[in-house]
Amino acid sequence: MKTRVCRLYGRNDLRIETDTVPAPVEGQVLLAIASGGICGSDMHYLSDGGIGTIRVREPIILGHEASGRILEVGPGVTGLGPGDGVAINPSCPCGACSYCAEGLPMHCLNMRFNGSAMRLPHEQGLFRDRVVVALEQCIKLPVGADLGAVACAEPLAVCLHAARMAGGSRGKRVLITGAGPIGALCTAVAADAGAAEIVVTDLEDTVLAIARQMGATRTINVARDSAAMEKYAEDRGHFHLAFECSAAVTAIKSAVSALRPRGTLVQVGVAGDTPMPVNMLVAKEIRLQGTHRFHEEFAEAVEAITSGRIDPRPIVTDRYPLEHAAAAFDAASDRTRSVKVHLEFDRGDTRAS
Repeated sequence: MKTRVCRLYGRNDLRIETDTVPAPVEGQVLLAIASGGICGSDMHYLSDGGIGTIRVREPIILGHEASGRILEVGPGVTGLGPGDGVAINPSCPCGACSYCAEGLPMHCLNMRFNGSAMRLPHEQGLFRDRVVVALEQCIKLPVGADLGAVACAEPLAVCLHAARMAGGSRGKRVLITGAGPIGALCTAVAADAGAAEIVVTDLEDTVLAIARQMGATRTINVARDSAAMEKYAEDRGHFHLAFECSAAVTAIKSAVSALRPRGTLVQVGVAGDTPMPVNMLVAKEIRLQGTHRFHEEFAEAVEAITSGRIDPRPIVTDRYPLEHAAAAFDAASDRTRSVKVHLEFDRGDTRAS
């Protein structure tokens, strides 16, 4: 069987090619990918040839945010059959290392993650019409589920894990710095949890408009109105909780300034070694909390989307067919017009020849 793939060879060298798909074996399923979201990591692989110290060292199929439909199941597979829609969990911890044994699979020493160049050989991703994955990666969807919305389950899982690490948002005043896909979904999670107030900051009006749709009670364009944040820093701070989703030095400082004493800063955004306002963290007894990936939150994200409790569709600002992947990546990198860009795939129920 043949399939189209979106393969990266190196910096700014993205190609749509044809590859061979094997038949599923024991414990595997063959999927027709429906939708796939372009993540910031995918964009860094394309524009920079890597992320930090992780470099693309061999051709890699990108993509780790996707949904699909079952075409065929391998021997021994039960509970799924042809035609079933599925959410695809790209995270495959080994289950045997010391961290998995401690119940910390997101820190697995042998993690396999679709579309990641961390390991060599690289873990190939999901931006292709057809793919074989392990049964354990699939969550069966209700009949009629929106496969485009479900493709947002992976970034939503990241935000649900961040919220868990924060200790919950109910009744709290919440600040979210950075209104990209993660910031927008953190907004939705905080709103769903019953936050008393959700203020979202960014430099672009387009993404802030989406944040309002996702549940922000106020948005501030800090490029135009940085003074608006000064009010929140008065009397030693206003917010109980901040999700910092930009990794920008100015945003981190602004978030710490706006947190009240003994507030919590959850650092969600990453950008290498970044200066932190340590004196202010100490003086205000701020709790600094990191957050990394997810585990059980993936299934929770799928349930939240399919039940209608959290609707991620407003963040999907553009959709492109796979053959126009280059244009899709260009759109995804333009924050003046895009939040999340999806690739759409050949969903046909017959095998490509």
